[in-house]
Amino acid sequence: MPSTDLPGPGSLLRRTLGERRIALVAWRLLVLQTAHPVVAAGMADHSTYRAHPWRRVQHTMDSGKRLFFSDADSLRREVARLERTHRRIRGADGRGGAYTAEDPEVRAWVLVTLYESMTAMRELSGDPPTPGQLDELYREFLAVCAEFGLPGHVLPPTAADVPAYVDRMVRERLEYGGEVKYLLFGILREAPCPSRLRRLRTLWPLLRVVVARTLAALTVADLPPAFRERFGLPRPRAAALLSRVLHHGARHLLTRLPDRLRYRVPPTGAVPRPRAPRPPRHDPRPPRLDAFFRQVMDQTGDGYVDAADLRAMAHNACWQLELTTEREDEVYAAFDAWWRHMGATMDTDGDGRVGRAEFVAATLAGCDRDARYLEDGLHIAVRALFRAGDTDGSGEIGPDEYRALFGGSRVHPAELNDGFRQLDADGDGRLTEEEFVRGFTEFFTARVSTVAGSRLLGRP
Repeated sequence: MPSTDLPGPGSLLRRTLGERRIALVAWRLLVLQTAHPVVAAGMADHSTYRAHPWRRVQHTMDSGKRLFFSDADSLRREVARLERTHRRIRGADGRGGAYTAEDPEVRAWVLVTLYESMTAMRELSGDPPTPGQLDELYREFLAVCAEFGLPGHVLPPTAADVPAYVDRMVRERLEYGGEVKYLLFGILREAPCPSRLRRLRTLWPLLRVVVARTLAALTVADLPPAFRERFGLPRPRAAALLSRVLHHGARHLLTRLPDRLRYRVPPTGAVPRPRAPRPPRHDPRPPRLDAFFRQVMDQTGDGYVDAADLRAMAHNACWQLELTTEREDEVYAAFDAWWRHMGATMDTDGDGRVGRAEFVAATLAGCDRDARYLEDGLHIAVRALFRAGDTDGSGEIGPDEYRALFGGSRVHPAELNDGFRQLDADGDGRLTEEEFVRGFTEFFTARVSTVAGSRLLGRP
């Protein structure tokens, strides 16, 4: 039965979590979560956040939106997705002890720190919640947490119990290890330019130094006093002043703005009117398709693709993967089907082969004309490749399996690694079949270069 007490449009939880100024405590939240030794070990062993910090932040924000701003069915789908991801996050920590992300205590800490960060946002801005508001906020928060099926004893029972719970975790369980220090003082000094600031790309090496220093000072200043005390993190006057100016200033500014500007996610449940996309200055698809033709399809390097090239592609995949006869036959049959589709739609001069210009023009025309164009050719081969590449039968492909599928002298391994991370939509280090197929579809169809699939072969 769907829950009937989930926080709905206009709830205090949605109003608090949806405010744009929640971003001021976002890094503080990450630091508190990562200070748990199990979270730190999982990040060190399984996360791609060092290479793609902005994507990791975006995934976290998207997950939070699905958990706290959606209906019961969407919430349950997100909880199930998180559980599938966390089942694979396990290993041995630096002390040789076993850890798992399914540990109820760990999951409770990650959830409660989000609630604690919402209250911290209000307190740091000079507008602390009243006891009644805290009770209301925590009651709504627990309604969402209930969908995770955690044992009742791992979560503080009331809002009044949260401060003591956080203080106990800080003093008895948290650690100030390498992952926390890297989040505070290292990651932003190495982070690539965010896509939203791409116009400032040339200035980013200088800007990120300023951003790193400012965010580190703000985060340390905003951490719970018990955390700073235990780990010897001073709160300089300049950092305290920075915190006060930013938090108080954001409250006075944003609370006077209309909701469409004040909130990152509208608390009313109204769907914001989408902006009309800007037409790109140029279509990025032709160079992508040209690169795919040259680097992947033209096996002989003669500037043409024919049935032999497609069979060579199938052969290369089968050779590296050491498939059974039945699975090998499936791959060859799928590439034969792709060639038949290509021959029927691209071989305009009937010479039994497809040139680079023919391939690019026909693919663009086909995709523009029919949204299902790729399903009759490319998708058949891609799905067969996925099943062949899934050598352990897990239903997913890991980075090693991905490199085995597409590796070779024509594509640098670093580019393949980058392509894999881009396609890994949920950042769990594995590709599902749908992520795999979606990546190819975006590569062939996307009119912008910011979607994951546009980087199938690495950086464009």
